[in-house]
Amino acid sequence: MFGRFLSLTKPGIIRGNLLTAVAGFLLAAQGSIHFVTLAAMAVGLSLIIASACVFNNYIDRGIDKKMARTKHRALVEGTIAPSAALVFASTLGVIGTVIMLLGTTLVALVSALFGLFAYVVLYGVAKRAGSYGTLVGAISGAIPPVVGYTAVTGSIDLAAILLFVILIFWQMPHFYAIALYRQKDYASAGIPVLPVVSGIQKTKLYILLYIAGYTIAVTLLTVFGYTGYVYLAVSLILGLVWARQAIAGQKTSDTVVWAKSIFQFSLIVIAVLSLTLSVDHWLV
Repeated sequence: MFGRFLSLTKPGIIRGNLLTAVAGFLLAAQGSIHFVTLAAMAVGLSLIIASACVFNNYIDRGIDKKMARTKHRALVEGTIAPSAALVFASTLGVIGTVIMLLGTTLVALVSALFGLFAYVVLYGVAKRAGSYGTLVGAISGAIPPVVGYTAVTGSIDLAAILLFVILIFWQMPHFYAIALYRQKDYASAGIPVLPVVSGIQKTKLYILLYIAGYTIAVTLLTVFGYTGYVYLAVSLILGLVWARQAIAGQKTSDTVVWAKSIFQFSLIVIAVLSLTLSVDHWLV
């Protein structure tokens, strides 16, 4: 039963978001790492993200039963009662909030709670209303590095805003790629993602444009003096490789294979980005 409750928290999402949150924290810390604050941020944010994911499972249980990818989730199969899921989500959220309140900064906590609201409420509504739901959903995914950064600084500055923008640009091609290779699944569930509403070719173009935006955005941290030239070189090279991959896919007939490759490379991009941000203080 523990495993079923754990699955509601979507551990993969927690890990991915925690990676960028720690990167934001270490970028702001500039080598002066307060490990108690780091631990409070990591644990508290993880619990708040877990809470958001459980609430999302509760809200989406009607959609989930229509999709092959999600039809075996605990709330769909009835192995966990909806009321129990709500109690679980609320408990996680309260504990995470208390930990962040006591161990981090008010700005970091408010940012984390806004991310929860954006994911559960704004995205929960928008994903059913139109293809713009993906952009709304990207807001919550762009919050973690801001949480990590402001856990150190206690305020939102240009670097925090740039981290948010970079993550928005990264998420859009990441999610559009998923929507492309799972297009039939989304269509059967009645979710109006871009490929379902506007077609494959337009989605391919949007993927290319967002990757171009990402490649430009990652350079701005160095332009404004927040990161060094090793970060710049690594991030720019990865962005250009990703863009080349997107350009090559504009005329491909095997959309599913191409979309999966875009998705898989996006994971490499975010992992390397997070790593270079984390160690930037010790690089050139």
